[in-house]
Amino acid sequence: MTAPATTPNPLHLVLGEEELLVERAVRAALDSARLADPSAELTRMRVSELTAPALAELVSPSLFSEGKVIVVDAAQDVSQEIVDALLSYLADPADGVVLVVVHSGGGRSKAAKSLPAALRKAGAVVTECAKITRPADREAFVRNEVRTAGGRIDAAGVTALIDAVGSDLRELSSAATQLVSDSGGSVDEEAVRRYHRGRADVTGFAVAERAVAGDRAAALETVRWAQQIGVPHVLVADALADAIRTIARVAAAGRGNPNQLAGELGMPPWKVRKAQGQVRGWGPDGLADAMRIVARLNAEVKGAAADPDYAIERAVLEVAAAKESR
Repeated sequence: MTAPATTPNPLHLVLGEEELLVERAVRAALDSARLADPSAELTRMRVSELTAPALAELVSPSLFSEGKVIVVDAAQDVSQEIVDALLSYLADPADGVVLVVVHSGGGRSKAAKSLPAALRKAGAVVTECAKITRPADREAFVRNEVRTAGGRIDAAGVTALIDAVGSDLRELSSAATQLVSDSGGSVDEEAVRRYHRGRADVTGFAVAERAVAGDRAAALETVRWAQQIGVPHVLVADALADAIRTIARVAAAGRGNPNQLAGELGMPPWKVRKAQGQVRGWGPDGLADAMRIVARLNAEVKGAAADPDYAIERAVLEVAAAKESR
């Protein structure tokens, strides 16, 4: 006899702005609902498109008792009217209906800010999807992706993979899964370099390293090769900005034990050690110039420049020149 499917939780709160994690959380809620009812129908709407009557219709039971999964997106824009309608419904939720509320965690109105707490109180299953910005969190993400794929990865492998792929979570996840498959489950630095040989040698990070070293010729050659193999402009700009910010923070912190400074600066020790080597030759004026350059480049690669290839080449040469400023 087939065991009865587990009844899905009727309410989920997906909280945060990390797009990949948000989509995974929504998918997990849908998959859970379809374990109980494979025919469960998905409806997804932005909260700004909802009215109270429309919401009432969405969450009403199906005429033929078919399951429903209702996803309400961008709930940080919710009105008090919709909050009231949601809470009224949750006081007596319908059988077979799973409600998934996606909320950034912010919001301008009192109603929007209060909604997550109200949903928690109503018994929502909460999935935190905070933006991954800290290096330590990105490293933890990589380790978890490898583990989820059935493999294991050492610290050097994590560093090499992030250096090779960049900060995009979707690309990191895809690369981690592929590496586990290709390596038989054990991922180390050599496996990453071997798999990404064509790409690992020329990434945004490679361009940034040569630029902050003040090597104009090598920086220009590397950025042009990166352009030829299709490294996205945004990744090069992000890597350059990250390198400059890291050098500036390490320079301001002064000389010290990398392990101790790592805790103070919120960086992994390897990154502090690397920046301590790069900081030599950089003066306050040069770093200030470089910060202005990468800020301008950030805007240019996101649409302000008519030719982003030229914008990156110019910024790379200017950063390399800025190292000579005292």
